[in-house]
Amino acid sequence: MLDRLPFLIGLRYVRAKRRNHFISFISLTSMLGLMLGVAVLILVLSVMNGFDHELRTRVLGMVPHAKIEARGGLTDWQALAGRLVQRERVIGVAPYVEQQGMFSAGGNNKGAMVTGVDPEYESQVSIIGNHMQRGSLDDLVPGEWNVVLGSLLARQLGVGVGDRVTLLVPEASITPGGVFPRLKRFTVSGIFSVGADLDSNLAYANIEDMQTLARLGDAVGGLRLELDDLFAASTETRAIVNDLGPGYRGFDWTFSHGNLFQAIQMEKRMIALLLTVIIAVAAFNIVSTLVMVVTDKHADIAILRTIGATPRSIMGIFVVQGLAIGIIGILIGVTAGIGLALTISELIRGVESLFGIQFLDANVYFISYLPSRLEWSDVGNIVAAAFGLTFLSTLYPAWRAARIQPAEVLRYE
Repeated sequence: MLDRLPFLIGLRYVRAKRRNHFISFISLTSMLGLMLGVAVLILVLSVMNGFDHELRTRVLGMVPHAKIEARGGLTDWQALAGRLVQRERVIGVAPYVEQQGMFSAGGNNKGAMVTGVDPEYESQVSIIGNHMQRGSLDDLVPGEWNVVLGSLLARQLGVGVGDRVTLLVPEASITPGGVFPRLKRFTVSGIFSVGADLDSNLAYANIEDMQTLARLGDAVGGLRLELDDLFAASTETRAIVNDLGPGYRGFDWTFSHGNLFQAIQMEKRMIALLLTVIIAVAAFNIVSTLVMVVTDKHADIAILRTIGATPRSIMGIFVVQGLAIGIIGILIGVTAGIGLALTISELIRGVESLFGIQFLDANVYFISYLPSRLEWSDVGNIVAAAFGLTFLSTLYPAWRAARIQPAEVLRYE
């Protein structure tokens, strides 16, 4: 019977009405603090995981993992592509020609990076084919001067499929009449949308058309590589350049988006640390609750000691009471946090639709919606941390209760 004593009495103390209502208030505050801390931590980490996942799949799905270039362009790029695709980590190779320029249509102007691609190879290194709103990459036929625009870029220019746009490149053409900027008229043949800032500053044209515009002849600007592990891009790029020898240079995705990825990872760690403080404060409140309960229950503890309860049993009573308060708060917090993490994207879209606002503008942020990705490992770590802090918070009050001497308490009863 005495073995079950700490468990039974500890749960009874949780349910019992107290003479001191302040103790009940502190207990409720501790429970609510744990619930809030656990729920918010699960939600925030899920959102950060969502940003991380979208960066990997969408943004880095459009941005090449690595690029190999040579001064003056690559002439025999097919042979080089054949060599690179034989490497263990390289799973796709595609040629490209990049040209920075400014589009103009109907009095609207917008700068963009125009990438000349070969539709036959592009699917090996990019996900653009899966995000076409209208048209297709196959419409980029050599000599027809078609262009595929990002959805935001098309909206800013006020154009749609079938409209004409003028591309101004930052190079001058010298003619008998003087020096004129180089211009070329394109027909919009498609519009893509990946829900990222790339929609506002990226366009695609046929690689042969861009070779003509850039006056490269048969050469291409370089080769875009898709790797089996994007985090091995830096190492693999250096290895490729070293193997190819002088005259070649390589770039990987960390040059253009590495800082963003590192910022997300650091923010995730810092936010997790800060929100854990909320849980720690709530757990500290349990210390206050149990200390006051111990003071309130001096007579009960003395009586229990006189009928045979050991200091260990007394200590167990208050550990059980503190853990019960903590577990209830943790369970409610986990349930609320998981529910919010699974529905936050739809909730935000509903609020945006209801009030006609947009929280994330793709012109400012790299995606235009709030992603969420629940990781059960994060939930497990949060629960373990909250439970550990709760358990540690019960030790000091329980130790104080176990040290109470029955003779001193009952002397004045």
